Amino acid sequence: MENIGNDDQSHHQPLLSPENQIRPWNTADFATESDDAPPITGPIDFMRQFSIEAKKLWYLAGPAMFTSLCQYSLGAITQLFAGHVSNIALAAVSIENSVIAGFCYGVMLGMGSALETLCGQAFGAGNLEMLGVYLQRSWVILNTTALLLTLLYVFARQILKAIGETAAIAEAAGVFALYMIPQLFAYSMNFPTQKFLQAQSKMMIMAWTAAVTLAAHAVLSWVLMLKLGWGLVGAAVVLNSAWWFLVVVKIGYILCGYCGKAWSGFSLQAFQNLWAFLRLSFASAIMLCLEVWYFMALILIAGYLKNAEVSVDAMSICMNILGWTIMLTMGMNAAVSVRVSNELGAGHPRTAKFAVVVAVITSLMVSLVLSMILVIFRKEYPSLFTTDEDVREVVIKLTPMLALCIIINNVQPVLSGVAVGAGWQAIVAYVNIACYYLIGVPLGLVLGFKLDLGVIGIWSGMMSGTILQSCVLFFMVYKTNWNKEASLAEDRIKKWGGSKDS
Repeated sequence: MENIGNDDQSHHQPLLSPENQIRPWNTADFATESDDAPPITGPIDFMRQFSIEAKKLWYLAGPAMFTSLCQYSLGAITQLFAGHVSNIALAAVSIENSVIAGFCYGVMLGMGSALETLCGQAFGAGNLEMLGVYLQRSWVILNTTALLLTLLYVFARQILKAIGETAAIAEAAGVFALYMIPQLFAYSMNFPTQKFLQAQSKMMIMAWTAAVTLAAHAVLSWVLMLKLGWGLVGAAVVLNSAWWFLVVVKIGYILCGYCGKAWSGFSLQAFQNLWAFLRLSFASAIMLCLEVWYFMALILIAGYLKNAEVSVDAMSICMNILGWTIMLTMGMNAAVSVRVSNELGAGHPRTAKFAVVVAVITSLMVSLVLSMILVIFRKEYPSLFTTDEDVREVVIKLTPMLALCIIINNVQPVLSGVAVGAGWQAIVAYVNIACYYLIGVPLGLVLGFKLDLGVIGIWSGMMSGTILQSCVLFFMVYKTNWNKEASLAEDRIKKWGGSKDS
């Protein structure tokens, strides 16, 4: 980034009460002051301010990473125990988790991400009362969306048969999908609540709740699925209960008054200005889902290669590892989104800009370490996932590509987090369509099938789309007028809050 310290200062005074008064930007409390960050005068000053901002980011990112890993692990643990019930149970849980619930997870998480923009900017501007209204609007929109998405669960058996699943697996997964409808509505309540708390930097309550939920989920899965022999019914009971426990604890925390003026009770304002809110929610969902589906498409395309079974198994192992690293990146994504939205809302363009610089550098360093570990142990780690020699050899060959993918995908979500914090979701959705589906997928098909490069060719082509998308996002961030973004944040708070919100 150029001219980090050279933007004109904005002096928007946050409207906070004395008990919520914002402290100087360089304290360990992660609020902001009326003045923007001071200009950077040299390398030593850069390192000092880098250290200060890094502490702020890791204060948010650490618990967010842990929470993401725990939530990601709930489905994985259910699949693990399902494998000890029967092969058909494992297939049913795996298919429902990855296809039906996976699709809905992406939609709900994406739509809930609208709150990262609105709650984050309102909190930074000191309009604390609006956070609760935004939360309720998001609940209304996401629960309405969940009602529509229940059709996927009801007709899961027919959908799975239509995409080529065997009758036995489609039947079992269809029944399990019906059992898992409560999880869908837990998603619709959980993600807005999570973004609401993130905007206020209340990360530890979510981390502790996720840790307790994961531990209880593992024990209860063993008891109900194996010890009591409930099988798929036990899996559904435990997994639904785990997600609803996450929701109840977080909502209870809010209702008990721990969020101060950010929650002032239920309000009819939640039903006002829903269209503008829906547009941002929908843009957020499209932006995120286009990224998630892109990597799902990679495995599906690999299934059409000559040696499909080996290719799919190898790609699944690589995507599994990539999935865990992406969960870590989601924490940094949430952190930089909170930092950017808070600072723009408070009228601090220089601080927002510098937060982006620190987040990108930090994520790049983490990804380089993870990639080096994989490359160094590339001949050893495949044995943890498979005993098949052919699959191991393909994974070893794919490791350099996996390492590069980790580096790109550790930086790209940070840039996406900046986009969410600044409210650019609609623009990024168009960028994703162009880079991923008009360039990446066709190029992967040409390299993989036309030039007969196999799975490496497919992945190389699709990685080109990811790299191009990252370059476009980087250019957008690089060319951004952060003073203008701070002004837009103020306008957005007034406009989408509605006339009664001001």
